[in-house]
Amino acid sequence: MVIKKPYIAAFLIQATYAGMVLLSKAAFNAGMSTSVFVFYRQFAGTLFLVPFAIIFERKNPHQLSLAIFCKIFMLAFLGISLSLNIYGIALVYTSANLGATTINCLPVTTFAFAVLLRMEKVKIRTAPGIAKVAGIVVCMAGVAVLAFYKGPHLKPLVHHGLEFGHGNQDHRDHVSSGKRILGCFLLLISSMCWGLWLVVQAQILKIYPSKLAFTSLQCLSSTIQSFLIAIAFKRDLQDWKLAWNVRLLSVLYCGILVTAVTYYLQAWVIAKKGPVFLAMTTPLNMIMAILGSMFLVGEVVNLGSVLGGIVLVISLYSVLWGKSNEERTENRRCLPVQDKEKCTDVKETEVSSIKPPSLV
Repeated sequence: MVIKKPYIAAFLIQATYAGMVLLSKAAFNAGMSTSVFVFYRQFAGTLFLVPFAIIFERKNPHQLSLAIFCKIFMLAFLGISLSLNIYGIALVYTSANLGATTINCLPVTTFAFAVLLRMEKVKIRTAPGIAKVAGIVVCMAGVAVLAFYKGPHLKPLVHHGLEFGHGNQDHRDHVSSGKRILGCFLLLISSMCWGLWLVVQAQILKIYPSKLAFTSLQCLSSTIQSFLIAIAFKRDLQDWKLAWNVRLLSVLYCGILVTAVTYYLQAWVIAKKGPVFLAMTTPLNMIMAILGSMFLVGEVVNLGSVLGGIVLVISLYSVLWGKSNEERTENRRCLPVQDKEKCTDVKETEVSSIKPPSLV
């Protein structure tokens, strides 16, 4: 059961992100500003998470130095404030379907950064290495299918879903090609920021392993940053008002479940299995978002989305199979009389001669 915990946590993370996509889409369709939305969700997450950090991390043996805090602050700006704001703007210029499709580039960008920083190895002459490379290629093929092949419309399973903000539909249908190209570029930039965030986060967790305090500091830092971004673009009080509608629901959901709970689980999974493992579970987000839109929202889903989702699932299990077999091979290198902790020390000593470049 201990071995399965990271897999269960990764599944819960992606399920929560799928709900975030559906609710965020509803809030934006209802006219909510993307920058104000990012601030409110980070603020709600900070209010929820910081008290727990104060209670449980009071006797934290890991000292928070100024240098570590600055690294966490910049990391929060890269992976949360900057990434989420760019992604929100890109959705305005493109569509929710294209935005969700581009997120699946995250495994590729994360894997590339991890290899560049020597946190991930690829042995292309072994079966696990071939499986990992093949998974990346298949993942790119799945993204291409989702992006360029629509296919016929599938009949929605629910004809009367939860519909919000249809006034923006005409605007999305008449977006100029220039803005669409700009939106695609912004989506790629957002994915790259998120991928680098996952990789650098793993390095910072090695020098500051207090995950609850680490997540709280990221939430607090991103709240300050996103407020400055929002106040710079939205100074009308009407843009900041919340009511008992989908806007408030999306803020509370994204703030508490995504920003607070999911970010903590994400830090835990990264510490246990590494950043590439978490990034490779992102296709599950796309699959669950499609299913949620069909069952709950009643949206029309194209055949290309279903086929692309199947291809992405194949790529997911290809990479996970490669990683699990590599771990099994390395575990066999340990002597039977050695315990797991000693074996880990041996493996760390073996690779210590190769020092990765430090970005933190």
